[in-house]
Amino acid sequence: MDHTTYPRPQFVRETWQSLDGTWSYAFAGGSDLDGISWQGEIQVPYPPESPLSGVHDPSFHDQIWYRRTFSVPETWRGQRVLLHFGAVDYSASVWVNGQLVTTHEGGHTPFSADITLALRDGEQEVIVCAADAPLEMDKPRGKQDWRPEPHGIWYPRTTGIWQPVWLEPVSDAHIAKLRLTPELSEFAFRTEVELAGNTQGLSLEIAFKLNGTLLTSDRYHLTNSGIERLIHLPKPAFDDVLAYVWSPERPHLIDVELRLTADETVIDEVLSYTAMRAVEAKDGRFWLNTRPYFLRLALDQGYWDESLLAAPSGEALKKDVELAKAMGFNGVRKHQKIEDPRYLYWADKLGLLVWEEMPSAYEFSREAVGRLTREWLEVIERDYNHPCIVTWVCFNESWGTPDLQHSEQQRHYIEALYHLTKSLDASRPVVGNDGWEHVVTDLLTIHDYSHEAATLERRYGTPEDSLETSYQVLEHGRAITLDSFDPGDQPPILSEFGGIRYNPEQEGWGYQEAESPEALLATYRELVAAVSGAGLAGFCYTQFADTFQEQNGLLYSDRRPKVALEALAQATRGGG
Repeated sequence: MDHTTYPRPQFVRETWQSLDGTWSYAFAGGSDLDGISWQGEIQVPYPPESPLSGVHDPSFHDQIWYRRTFSVPETWRGQRVLLHFGAVDYSASVWVNGQLVTTHEGGHTPFSADITLALRDGEQEVIVCAADAPLEMDKPRGKQDWRPEPHGIWYPRTTGIWQPVWLEPVSDAHIAKLRLTPELSEFAFRTEVELAGNTQGLSLEIAFKLNGTLLTSDRYHLTNSGIERLIHLPKPAFDDVLAYVWSPERPHLIDVELRLTADETVIDEVLSYTAMRAVEAKDGRFWLNTRPYFLRLALDQGYWDESLLAAPSGEALKKDVELAKAMGFNGVRKHQKIEDPRYLYWADKLGLLVWEEMPSAYEFSREAVGRLTREWLEVIERDYNHPCIVTWVCFNESWGTPDLQHSEQQRHYIEALYHLTKSLDASRPVVGNDGWEHVVTDLLTIHDYSHEAATLERRYGTPEDSLETSYQVLEHGRAITLDSFDPGDQPPILSEFGGIRYNPEQEGWGYQEAESPEALLATYRELVAAVSGAGLAGFCYTQFADTFQEQNGLLYSDRRPKVALEALAQATRGGG
């Protein structure tokens, strides 16, 4: 089984079939399957606005239809067939051979359908209708622009299918979900498995392996549709612990093998992985594996010129992780994007911390609250098992809650999503509203684009300086904290700063300008040194790569370095 090619690396089955590739498409309204006039071909999973799709139409479209045919292998006969979508923006309806098999709302999260009863002999047909009204502001849309052309800090839209589509066969009874929570103090994993179908009389085998060596295994005779166990690993000797614990410096992953058996016959098998690690926020510091850990993050928007939010390839996702590490960062803040699971796999595998941030809506309404909350719950469920994810970020800069200072209702919204997230995941810090106007948070995050290193050092040079700054209103005109919120011992983190533009190749903007690669490096080094002292628990530099008109990346948008990677790494690691 191969984690690197399967679209869902933490829940891998050996037998599957990709449906990526050439589909027919049409921009059309209505819901009549027989009345669609197909306009041409599109390459899935690239959005129609992107060059790689073959359509490259960035104009407004409320709806796009897709169609393709496929065959089900003879070897799958007698099994159930599942159809999976990684993400379709924004709402999707799916038909197989004319039968509606599923609908889904939410542009960043996966969904599936059991299409067994819709299959027929011979060739099969799947049709997808994706609705994504480009002017709707009360749905989670992240950085997708609502104007005809990208402006400011917003970028081209992504409509329809933008993550992989695939099929796989399963038995009537099969493994449906897996949730793994590391308990470092006990050197154990809280293991929750959900099963589908009639599992009475079946057995579930679970094995944990490190580098091919069996650590522990167990077998459970099933009496209901799931199990929950605290599974202990053999505790290593004191000086061997680092060989088992995950960190960016030592990203040790533990393979998890699950087998559902009837007597000795395997009827379902899933390969996953996990890691032994713990994160928390306390005493003014971010802690990783019971030790203070200084965060050196890059703001990463996850766009590509040729494919927009969709990754141009699996290799491109791996390359982005490698580049972040090569520039000296130990993590990224994925900004306004729920990233492809294959990126998170490489972050797990190669060792890169990730802050996962919910894409914003831009209006406050009951509809907006419901839409964002439902999708955020799906995000947490999808990505809970990834060791790389060390922080959940619910909101950014009061987007979607524009009147926080005066609206008790909007403050309740921030507080509610923070506490809901904590109720679902007690193992990670949660940021209620990143950047300013904090009403509840585990990390005191601040956005400050001051140009002068001396200003940053004066504001964040010591813990006392950072605490004093947290009570201020900075240049952006927003208070860092609201109401009676007391930052107390929350770790202060400068979660956006810098934004130095250098790009002689095209027009664009940044928060400040550099005239040469040498000037970019010198200014970057000064700013990073200013925020790497004892007054902060970490920083997040804006940004990883140029993103369309916003050209303040350390890399060009095609991922070419603007400055030698080794020099950037030395500057990034220069303090803290």
